[in-house]
Amino acid sequence: MRPDASLAPARGFVLAEFEARTAKAQALMAEQDLAGMLLLSEPEVRYFSGFQTLFWQSPTRPWFLFVPASGNPVAVIPEIGAALMRQTWIEDIRSWSAPAPRDDGISLLTELLTPLAQRGARLGILKGHETALRMPLGDWERLVAALPGLQLADATGLVQGLRMVKSEAEIAKLSHICAIGSATFARVPALISQGMPLEEVFRSFRREALLLGADDLPSLVGGAGPGGYADVISPPSRRPLQSGDVLMLDTGATWDGYFCDFDRNFAITQVGDVARRAYDVLWRATEAGIAAAKPGNTCRDLFHAMQSVIAELDAQGGDVGRLGHGLGMQLTEQPSHADFDETLLQEGMVLTLEPSLGYGDKRVMVHEENLVIRPEGAELLTVRAAPELPVI
Repeated sequence: MRPDASLAPARGFVLAEFEARTAKAQALMAEQDLAGMLLLSEPEVRYFSGFQTLFWQSPTRPWFLFVPASGNPVAVIPEIGAALMRQTWIEDIRSWSAPAPRDDGISLLTELLTPLAQRGARLGILKGHETALRMPLGDWERLVAALPGLQLADATGLVQGLRMVKSEAEIAKLSHICAIGSATFARVPALISQGMPLEEVFRSFRREALLLGADDLPSLVGGAGPGGYADVISPPSRRPLQSGDVLMLDTGATWDGYFCDFDRNFAITQVGDVARRAYDVLWRATEAGIAAAKPGNTCRDLFHAMQSVIAELDAQGGDVGRLGHGLGMQLTEQPSHADFDETLLQEGMVLTLEPSLGYGDKRVMVHEENLVIRPEGAELLTVRAAPELPVI
């Protein structure tokens, strides 16, 4: 069933959304004695500004957003992005003609941050897991050298903690793209058949998702093989689907900058007993995860709830390190459903459950659903997979 476009949420966010995000950040910054935060990567810049563009895919230009201890954020960006940034709520926009390898915004940043350095203030930057310094290391070293006295503090937990808990406006966008993804998977039996090359399967899925309303499919991975697949990240080959194959497609489609991330498994014309059992174990492991996905439990609790079922067939759980993660503006976000992650589940978190296992002759199987944590427990955003492995 095609999602009703008339029921789609509004694109973008109202001003109050960004004001609330900034106010929450500034309250936490005050607790941590931060005079500001300097953000350099696309999700964080977009989270606080609303600045959304595919130009981030070019490595040529850096982009900066400064969130002060009080007041509105300041954008320090290449001039090519100034017109778009003026469409957001950001009013203080400082730009330069880029690329400029000798001074790609460094002078503007130095001018902005010098008052903080002069008083020995603490500047928050992202240093932790799943972060990156999206500017040349040499430029960063020059910036730090120009700001003696400035103390650099890790604001990873602050920013990631805010982004983990979604607003209702964010959840509406995530729900919409999950509905589009679910509708696309429902069309797979009509789109593919025995003998179709795997790369054409991928193309057909992409076309259908776009026709059903997705803005883009930045990620589509999967695999197919006799009785199962050997990995889930290889590019698709020209190998045609054959009777007895198990096919898996894992889509990371987007709508208005928010991702769905889930997969579905299909058997081609017939299914073997081992693959059928693997699917059953993963389906029940996901049920256990759904039951455990409630406020007060931890990501570690989710991991063990799923792993206890997976162990019926595979004590290693596919050996992928985690069984799901956060979801939002990025295909994968914090937290991780893993033995090491004791993050408390909170209302408003949007998560994937992604149990996996190994079986047979070096075969793996992966199952994935998307959900939001509500006061009473998990609310599925995806249409739940069939309890038995579908046969096409």
